[in-house]
Amino acid sequence: MGLVSFIKEAGAFLFGHSAGNPASASASSELSVDVLQKQAAAVGVAVDNLAIELNDGTATVHGSVGNQADREKLILAIGNTPGVAQVDDLLVVNAPGAAQGGGQPAATLYTVKKGDTLSAIAKTYYKDASKYPRIFEANRPMLGDPNKIYPGQVLRIPPEA
Repeated sequence: MGLVSFIKEAGAFLFGHSAGNPASASASSELSVDVLQKQAAAVGVAVDNLAIELNDGTATVHGSVGNQADREKLILAIGNTPGVAQVDDLLVVNAPGAAQGGGQPAATLYTVKKGDTLSAIAKTYYKDASKYPRIFEANRPMLGDPNKIYPGQVLRIPPEA
């Protein structure tokens, strides 16, 4: 995936007392590698040799995961943290055929705009608003409720089956 951009002032914590709630801009002052590791752990993705470096709003992520979907969830959990502007994805996918491109296709990343709903996003990408659960499930556990998305949040839009 390489370098993925996020809105530094947007984000939500996946753990603690403010879990699931968009954070205020002041929350970015609490940003640390420890916070990013907790964000990664909250997703529940199995990752070997996870290493995260943080430098001026850019998080560099190393390690290996079992599939493309886990890679994307990990990157989004870290990138959708208040104070993170970019994620440098150096993760390796250890799946059969991954090196030859035979693994899962990459999802599209979408930045939520004011007024967006999962139904509207599904209509745009799948031409069918009723397919919003596909987007919701692709972004669990980062999303706990399909009606709670916020401007600046980056979501996975899986390819149409």
